Amino acid sequence: MLAEHLEGNIRFLQSVDSWEDGIQEAAAPLLKNGSITSAYVDDMIQNVHTNGPYIVIVPGIAMPHAKNEGGVNSTGVSYLQLEQPVVFPQNKEVKTFFVLAAEDSDGHLDLISDLSSVLMEDEIQDKLEASTSEQEVLDAIKMAE
Repeated sequence: MLAEHLEGNIRFLQSVDSWEDGIQEAAAPLLKNGSITSAYVDDMIQNVHTNGPYIVIVPGIAMPHAKNEGGVNSTGVSYLQLEQPVVFPQNKEVKTFFVLAAEDSDGHLDLISDLSSVLMEDEIQDKLEASTSEQEVLDAIKMAE
């Protein structure tokens, strides 16, 4: 299920200027395909300003998300991998972003639990980190599904 949502929404970049840019770049495919609006991107960034870097769920990996207050048109997931880490508040370095956008809170929890089970496995984290193509990312995620 997670891999299906990710298809076509995976990007690789050298670096970003700030963690806010990281969230914007990570969310760009969902914005482009109409899954989310720019209001949702703003909400995800505001969440970190308000609540701190709680979206950095394991070292190196952030999972930006927000409540759907009209900014999510359809459920989607996007992925961004950076070569150079970007630093979140509290000096948390991040190279991998999974943006979650769910139409409702049930979908949200399903996505978070799918992703958590993927990220609990070191082997899969290592494979993601070594990925250089969309197919490699999808293959790594399918291993856990």
